[in-house]
Amino acid sequence: VFFDWDPRYFYKDVFDDSDKMEYFLNNICNDEWNFKQDSGRLIKDGELELISQFPDFEAQIKMYYSNHKKMIRKYFKLSVELLNFLFVKGYESYVLSNWSSETFIGMKEEYPFLKQFKGMIISGEEKLCKPDPAIYKLAISRFNLDPQQTVFVDDKYENILAAKKLGFQTIHLKNPDKIKSMVLEKI
Repeated sequence: VFFDWDPRYFYKDVFDDSDKMEYFLNNICNDEWNFKQDSGRLIKDGELELISQFPDFEAQIKMYYSNHKKMIRKYFKLSVELLNFLFVKGYESYVLSNWSSETFIGMKEEYPFLKQFKGMIISGEEKLCKPDPAIYKLAISRFNLDPQQTVFVDDKYENILAAKKLGFQTIHLKNPDKIKSMVLEKI
């Protein structure tokens, strides 16, 4: 868990009414819709679907992905420090992320710490998303992982449950400030 991402960080300056913003983010550009792009659907197709259903929100719908990086408030410095520590100690670290392939473009250049990972699986590129067991199996195969010897960290409980079913050691990270102590306990 490296990024503090929330669409509200951007849309709070778009809507002058917080109730209207919440309606928009809960009923239009919501998690279920975003998940489809994280699963590999093209952004333009996702936008067209919503614009046909909610034409009065066309401008706000089109702002979602073109301003995706403005929805990242920060990266978690403790997570990056832990990544650096693990790298120096010789531990292999990998990314298994639900992220649209189109919005992930340029992230490694903007956040150089991402280059330290030995490998990455971005859901939009693979057209698979957590918690689908297939994406974990892809990671096991591609990175030659032994789940019993691998610590999987995620902030979403459904993703933790899926990893546990495949034998991974897991950390359900509810508070990014505790990542270092929780990971060091497992290694």
